[in-house]
Amino acid sequence: MPETTFMRLSVAQLEVQPDPGDTTALRESGAEIRRLMHAAHAAGARLLHLPEGALTCPGKRVMSSTGPAEVGPADWDRADWETLAGELRAIAALAGELRLWTVVGSVHRLTPPSRPHLSLYVISDRGAIVTRYDERMLSNTKVSHMYTPGSAPVTFTVDGVRFGCALGMEATYPEVFLEYERLDVDCVLFSTHGAGSAVNNGPFALQAQALAAANSYWVSYAGTAQDAPNAASGIISPDGDWVTRCRPDPVAALATADLDLAAENLARPWRRTARSGLYAQHQVADDPRSLDRARP
Repeated sequence: MPETTFMRLSVAQLEVQPDPGDTTALRESGAEIRRLMHAAHAAGARLLHLPEGALTCPGKRVMSSTGPAEVGPADWDRADWETLAGELRAIAALAGELRLWTVVGSVHRLTPPSRPHLSLYVISDRGAIVTRYDERMLSNTKVSHMYTPGSAPVTFTVDGVRFGCALGMEATYPEVFLEYERLDVDCVLFSTHGAGSAVNNGPFALQAQALAAANSYWVSYAGTAQDAPNAASGIISPDGDWVTRCRPDPVAALATADLDLAAENLARPWRRTARSGLYAQHQVADDPRSLDRARP
């Protein structure tokens, strides 16, 4: 059981920048993230959750070695890795000063010639990177031209509250979220960029609601400011309801809510019982009226 009955969580949206070689844009992203960290701290949050590519969200045409008209293999030599590392260090240092856990999206460099991971860095309230989640279920473009896929789920605990991480388009893969249910998380932090639609309010946001309800845990949905008019960032309860959301305006914003961990949830233990083979003892193998599926 969690050590606390609630945790205050802030989720953010901000404008993400498509060129990891644009030093000025990287520094502006870092400054905006730190501004949101101060706002989350002022709101009393213990953890701030940011979207995919909050520090840099490389565009496929920007990165294409054969582009921009054609999407081809990404040219990672164009990335300003030194500035990216410096901004991440500054974010980590501020997390320690504010005693604020911070989960921030960026790219993680591997040993050349391997492509980088698309990642979420988990920074503790002591200013240390304690783990990193790498997107596993990549889109066709990402896996063909841009990134190395991750290989494992990641969980971490803050004040007794257990979190899991998901990225990108992974809301379209229920098995990712079911795996976190089996790992006993209280909340999944889902960071994304895109997949918004004015027609259906963003399929990833709708899927995040369904996944929260299906697995009976909280889901924090962190999207971009560019996508906010269709799917603003927010926090979803274990019943699949939005508890809070940012305004649907294409600007940086923050939403904060308390995750209530004391409320009794009977659906989650029942589903685990049901999946354990419960029904086998109640089935009948030789009833002709059961076996004949064409009989009225």
